[in-house]
Amino acid sequence: FMVAAYSNKDEVHHKAIDKLVAEYKIGGLIFFQGGPVRQARLTNRYQAQSKVPLFIGIDAEWGLSMRLDSTYRYPWNMTLGAIQDVKLIEKAGNQMAKQSKRLGIHFNFSPVVDINTNPKNPIIGNRSFGETKENVTTRALALMKGLQDEGIFATAKHFPGHGDTSTDSHHTLPSVSFDKARLDAVELYPYSALIKNGLASVMVAHLNVPSIEPRENYPTSISYNVVTNILKNELQFQGLIFTDALNMKGASNFKKPGDIDLEAFLAGNDVLLFAENVPVAIQKFKEAFADGRLSEERLAYSVKKILSYKYKAKLNNYEPILLDNLYAD
Repeated sequence: FMVAAYSNKDEVHHKAIDKLVAEYKIGGLIFFQGGPVRQARLTNRYQAQSKVPLFIGIDAEWGLSMRLDSTYRYPWNMTLGAIQDVKLIEKAGNQMAKQSKRLGIHFNFSPVVDINTNPKNPIIGNRSFGETKENVTTRALALMKGLQDEGIFATAKHFPGHGDTSTDSHHTLPSVSFDKARLDAVELYPYSALIKNGLASVMVAHLNVPSIEPRENYPTSISYNVVTNILKNELQFQGLIFTDALNMKGASNFKKPGDIDLEAFLAGNDVLLFAENVPVAIQKFKEAFADGRLSEERLAYSVKKILSYKYKAKLNNYEPILLDNLYAD
């Protein structure tokens, strides 16, 4: 479980996170609004309470400034898509990674590899590198390399492709009407290239794609066919798989907190992002384990994968974030 944390909220919120870390032993936090020094202090506080160090993630598509005040803002992907020297994009990735690392972050939930093929798209637009699969792929590869060369895990999103939608999955379940051949040729093209080049993680979107999930209005994020058959088996992805935020209406309108988490895990996701009710979800997992829907083998598979990534992030030698000169750095 990776739970939403904020450094611009009150002590009630901080204590709620304390409880999830100490009593429910969640595995990570995704930080949203706030500031770098406040976030660093909270990260140190939460890490101190966690027996196994927490994963810290953030949406920093154009740098930490996407979420935090007093931090650098880099160009949006649409601008990077117009830059001809991809080495510059790699350097931008290096810089973003160094700043994330200084703040005790392990995952930058980027690059966005959605292809901007629908001008009516209300949520992707200038977050995309462009409208051709080749342009998106070369730029996303450069950004991924820049991030990962500096020790930050990159996360390609929003699988299997949120580019050609006319609605926003934060508010509803967008539909993608293409057949599998078109998805393979266009939407999945960047994923295939990034996976072959060592992509650390993928985020699965809440989309309605009848050609690959025939159940009506069944979100891709909780579809076994999408997550396990296509992402793991067809594309041979062995990295960490995140759901998109489970509080988004594309998911939460479909199933209640707890039920949606279990469905997402059974579909093949490893990390449940923005889990809304961890105590209820854990109870659902226990029930599923008791009645045989959830096997020891399935649990161990994700747990070991997560622990191996925590090891790669050097969390076996965890050190608190140094607060001296943090803002200046």
